[in-house]
Amino acid sequence: MLKEMWSFQGRYRILHMTWFAFFLTFVCWFNFAPFATTIGKELHLAPEQIKTLGICNLALTIPARIIIGMLLDRFGPKVTFSSLLMFAIVPCLATALSQDFHQLVLSRLLMGIVGAGFVVGIRMVSEWFPPKDIGMAEGIYGGWGNFGAFGAEFALPMLAVSTAFISGGATNWRLAIALTGIIASLYGWIYYNNKNIQDTPPGATYRKAKKSGAMEVTSVRSFYAMILSNFGLIFALGLLAWRLAQPAIHFLSLDGMLIVWLCLGALFVYQTIKATHVNQDLLDGRKTYAPSERYEFRQVALLEFCYVVTFGSELAAVSMLPTFFEKTFALEHAIAAMIAATYPFLNLVSRPSGGLISDKLGSRKWTMTVITVGVGIGYLLAHGIGAGWPIPLAIAVTMFSAYFAQAGCGATYGIVPLIKKEITGQVSGNVGAYGNFGGVIFLTIYSLTDAKTLFEVMGVAAFICAAMCAFFLKEPKGSFAAHYEEEPAAETPELPSYPKLAYDREQE
Repeated sequence: MLKEMWSFQGRYRILHMTWFAFFLTFVCWFNFAPFATTIGKELHLAPEQIKTLGICNLALTIPARIIIGMLLDRFGPKVTFSSLLMFAIVPCLATALSQDFHQLVLSRLLMGIVGAGFVVGIRMVSEWFPPKDIGMAEGIYGGWGNFGAFGAEFALPMLAVSTAFISGGATNWRLAIALTGIIASLYGWIYYNNKNIQDTPPGATYRKAKKSGAMEVTSVRSFYAMILSNFGLIFALGLLAWRLAQPAIHFLSLDGMLIVWLCLGALFVYQTIKATHVNQDLLDGRKTYAPSERYEFRQVALLEFCYVVTFGSELAAVSMLPTFFEKTFALEHAIAAMIAATYPFLNLVSRPSGGLISDKLGSRKWTMTVITVGVGIGYLLAHGIGAGWPIPLAIAVTMFSAYFAQAGCGATYGIVPLIKKEITGQVSGNVGAYGNFGGVIFLTIYSLTDAKTLFEVMGVAAFICAAMCAFFLKEPKGSFAAHYEEEPAAETPELPSYPKLAYDREQE
């Protein structure tokens, strides 16, 4: 696979063009972090307000990932990803034109929608690659796409400084942020109009969920687990509303916070009604699922927790590390941002390696368990970083924790597409949303405490997750098959290696 990947033919063309689409959404999503202190000084923001903007950046990604997962299962990855990329120009320009805290809050909330692009490519890649290669393929997609956070933290400050002459000598953060949205929008148009990009390989059928509006489960116990999972995401949004109503922030009044909570409660009731409607026959006992059709939502919930401690912690770290290095070591903001960029830089190799290990180790369960132990060790080491540390050592510890957190993301999504093929978008959306849930929770803790406490909490959470994986996570069926269990192998001898799923340009 590693050799074929550079051919830029068939399924590998799809992989490369899709990870680059995801890369651009990440550049947009993290275009605020490297300029946080600069923007704070220019717009006279309090430190609490800057931290809160980091939470706002993640908040709407929580419901957006679920909604986009549903749209994805219905309309397909090509249309969904193209639309999302073209939408990116709206929050980018809104951020670039912001003049005060309130405008920034609104623009970063909208930016959270762009951050939901990840789930789209997960479904696209799973359509083109068989289970035996899915960990590596999803790891490349996710890792090289997440590399966009490095692109934002490393390249954007240089762009802003080099164009300072346009803005009278000041760091030109507005131009840098605006350009990210313009480029993403243009690529969205290219992605949609590229005839080589299709939702499935030739001869394969795009399998849609049988029912829309909510996830279909296969047992009554799973139904209640899903409802509890939905509540967790609503809770994270409620926590953000509470944070925005604090005296130091005062974006929302007390009445405004209560109105938001009331709306979130109504949303939860609506979600529950839709879920009940979709699964009514199961709840009434009129329908039972054959063993081959069943899946346990408990496994989805475990993957959600895995993504909390891997991607959720990554989101928190990427959001706070530039400021952390700047204040801990008294560095210039541009230098601090570039040093902090070592964390997302590792995505280039770490997330694909997590997927590759999951493919080759022979057990996706134990891969996940061991990697989450590494996450815990990494963050507990980072807990000790202080002003007396040599900066190279601090960078090394940061990169150690980054490797395991990002490899854990790859290992998680080496399992997600194997849960149940036709609802991959919804499962991916739920698991991905919990990554943002983790980001919101961790950044809220950071906003109320300090960096040391944040690292400690993320480390302990990772160890708890590792224990749960060891005892409760199950190996997915057909984890290392040459084709998906639900799809019969193709009868034609021309494509023996990738039956029905794959597409090899050389066979044309």
